[in-house]
Amino acid sequence: MAIRTKHDPQSYTFAGFGSEKYPNLMLRGAGDLNNWTLDVYEQKHEGYVAMKQALKMEPVAVTEEVKTSGIRGRGGAGFPAGLKWSFMPKDTPERKITRYLVINGDEGEPGTFKDRAILEYNPHQLIEGCIIASYAMQANTCYVYIRGEFLWLIEKLELAIEQARAKGYLGKNILGSGFDLDIIVHRGAGAYICGEETALLNSLEGRRGEPRVKPPFPAAKGAFGQPTTINNVETIAAVPPIIRMGGAEYAKLGTTKNSGTRIFCISGHVKRPGLYELPLGLPLDFILNELAGGSSTGKKIKAVIPGGASAPVFSEAEFSTPMDFDSVRNAGSMAGSGGVIVLDEDTCMVQACLRLIRFYAHESCGQCTPCREGCNWMEMILHRIEHGEGTLEDLDVLASLTPRIAGRTLCALGDAACGPMESMLKKFRHEFEHHVTHKTCYVKGHELLAKVGAH
Repeated sequence: MAIRTKHDPQSYTFAGFGSEKYPNLMLRGAGDLNNWTLDVYEQKHEGYVAMKQALKMEPVAVTEEVKTSGIRGRGGAGFPAGLKWSFMPKDTPERKITRYLVINGDEGEPGTFKDRAILEYNPHQLIEGCIIASYAMQANTCYVYIRGEFLWLIEKLELAIEQARAKGYLGKNILGSGFDLDIIVHRGAGAYICGEETALLNSLEGRRGEPRVKPPFPAAKGAFGQPTTINNVETIAAVPPIIRMGGAEYAKLGTTKNSGTRIFCISGHVKRPGLYELPLGLPLDFILNELAGGSSTGKKIKAVIPGGASAPVFSEAEFSTPMDFDSVRNAGSMAGSGGVIVLDEDTCMVQACLRLIRFYAHESCGQCTPCREGCNWMEMILHRIEHGEGTLEDLDVLASLTPRIAGRTLCALGDAACGPMESMLKKFRHEFEHHVTHKTCYVKGHELLAKVGAH
C-alpha cells in the first residue's frame, strides 16, 4: 500500500519533548517520517514492551494499574480512564459477553490537532495501547474511528496494523496468551457531531450521526447493542508508557488529581505554534510566553481559548491559571481537547465570536430544537451586529439565549456553542456595544459593512 505524505514534518512544531523536566511519552520521534514503522517503534521507542508485560498480567490488574496512574480522558471530558474501563461488564457462567473498544479519532474540534500527529508519527503506540486496553476489558474487537478527511492517516494506520498482525501482535492467540484481537479502521463522514460518543456509535453502525438518549450508556449498550468503551486517541496512546513505567510512577507527573502529560495544541498569535507535550498543571502564561515565545505580532495577548473552540474564553485575568482539568474549570472554562487558541489585541471579538457560532450552527445535527434553532438565532444576531445593523437589545437577547440552550440538549454541542459566546459577550461587551452604537469595529476602527441580502 502506498503511503501519502500529507504534510512535511516542518508543518508541525514539536516542543517540550524529551527532557527530564518534560518527558516525551506520546510523540517520541515526532517529525521523523520513518518513525511510524514497526521496526523504528521497536528499536527506538520500547515498542510493544508494555503489551508483552500486560499480557502476562491478569486483565483486572492492568485496569488497576491505569487507575493508579490517575490518567483522565484526553478527549475533553477528563473522566478517569481506569474507572471508565471498570464499568465494562464481566462474563458470567451463564453468558459470555461480546465487548468492544472504540477509539475516537474524529478530532473535529477547531484548534485541536494532536490526535492526527499521533496517528501520523506513532500509530504503533496507538495500536499497542489498543491491545493493552482491549485485553484489560477482554474486548476482542477494537474499532478506530478516524475523521474521513484524514485519508493519509487511515492508510498509514492500516499498514501499521498489517505490520503488527504479521508480527503476531494481532489476530488469534496473541503471543500465546490465549487472547484474540482484531483492530478495524472505520472512516467517518466528516461530521463534527460524530466526536460525541453516541453519535460516533451511530455512525459506526451505518446510521445517521446523531446523539443517543442516555441511559443506556455505552458501557451497558454501545456498538451493535453490546457493552462498549470509547476512548480518545491520546488517552490510549498514553497507556503503553503507563504500563512500562508503572501507574504510581506515571502519577508523579502533573498534579495530584491531574496526573501525567498531555499534548497542548498551541495556535494563533504566538511565535512558536505547534504541539507541546507537558505535565499537567503548568501555568498558561508560562506555556505561552516561555515555551511558545509570546505574541507573534508584537501586540499584547488579549484572550486565550484554553481547551478547543468550545471552551469559554480567558481574558488577561485568567492567564496565570494552571493548565489542568480542575484549575481551568474552577477559572470558568474547560481544559477540553487541549487546543489553546491565542488572540492578540488586534482581534475583533465580535468577528471571532461570529466565526465560532457559525461553525456550531452549521455542525448542529438538528435533532434537538434548542440547539438547532438557538445556534442559528445566535448566528443571525451576531451577523447583524458585525455588519452594523445590531441594536443594544440584541445583546440582551444573545445573553438570554444561552440558558435556553445549554443543558437542554442530548449532547454538549449546544453547551459548546454557548460557552465561547457567553464568555466573549461578558468579558468583551464593550466591543459588542461599540459595534452597535458606533457602527465601527472597536479594534480596527473601520466602518462596518452593511449586511448583504438575507442571512
